[in-house]
Amino acid sequence: MTARIPMNETEPVSKTRLRLWLKLLKASNRIEDEIRRKLREDYQSTLPRFDVMSALFRYPDGLKMSEISDLLRVSNGNITGIVDRLTQEGLAERASVPGDRRASLVRLTDTGRSAFAEHAAAHEGWIDRLLTGLSEEDTAAMIARLDKLIDTLEDPRP
Repeated sequence: MTARIPMNETEPVSKTRLRLWLKLLKASNRIEDEIRRKLREDYQSTLPRFDVMSALFRYPDGLKMSEISDLLRVSNGNITGIVDRLTQEGLAERASVPGDRRASLVRLTDTGRSAFAEHAAAHEGWIDRLLTGLSEEDTAAMIARLDKLIDTLEDPRP
């Protein structure tokens, strides 16, 4: 168990919040590094590819490239290369959008849906093992606090 660092009573709350952000970043980076490593080793895949497949899996009728970019908050250029490779490998397909010759819908093929389902199950297991030191109560409490943080960050007020 990690020793708790007592908060300095005279330290401004801004310093404490900065420390919180650094700890969130450190935890996130450690988890992400492990997930990237496991995807590479076990599936010869990448996290961006996993993210694109995840978005497409959630939208079986397909998404436009711009919609994938918006969901993942990355540029269209980043998505294009991944979708091109998924299409070449038979994991995704493009279909024209009626009334819009420039746009196409991207969706996973049955093979792609099956492959992603396998990757997603493994991903869940990796996360479960990484966070095994947290009790169910710890996990629920952290989710509640992070939900509050997200709500605060999404509040349009300054």
